[in-house]
Amino acid sequence: MILIALGANLPGPDGAPALETCRRAAAALDALPGLRLRALSRWFATAPVPAAPGVPDYVNGVALLVPRPGEGVPDPAMLLAALQAIEARFGRVRPYPNAPRTLDLDLLDLDGTVRAAPDLVLPHPRMQDRAFVLAPLLDVAPGWVHAGSGGRATALLAALGPQEVRPLG
Repeated sequence: MILIALGANLPGPDGAPALETCRRAAAALDALPGLRLRALSRWFATAPVPAAPGVPDYVNGVALLVPRPGEGVPDPAMLLAALQAIEARFGRVRPYPNAPRTLDLDLLDLDGTVRAAPDLVLPHPRMQDRAFVLAPLLDVAPGWVHAGSGGRATALLAALGPQEVRPLG
């Protein structure tokens, strides 16, 4: 099981709203070689974390990908590069940490891999602190367990302080 967080709070380079950009990015994930999109969460609206005045809310979701028949789990670095290439196609720039963005794709979990490499930490190092990740994750993987801590997604979400996460639609 491969879990990818999708998020955006700025219009895409073509002016598409953040929600449409996220939908298009989910389609791009389904087109990755050797992988297919098995499930996509509902979309959620969330305030920026950390809070920033004047910054629009984010659209967030989680995609569950699986290897296509006959394919194995992809190399983490290669998958990260593919995700960054999709972000670039949708106009992602990184002017400073936590900057508003046209698209953000985060590799949350790669089949339970635990990795502490400087270029990619798995599971994602801050996912357990973010309701905007855990709430949509529960839509696609309700029994998910954090490979590092052993915490269940439901318990991790329940343990968080108040964070506004609103389903869209």
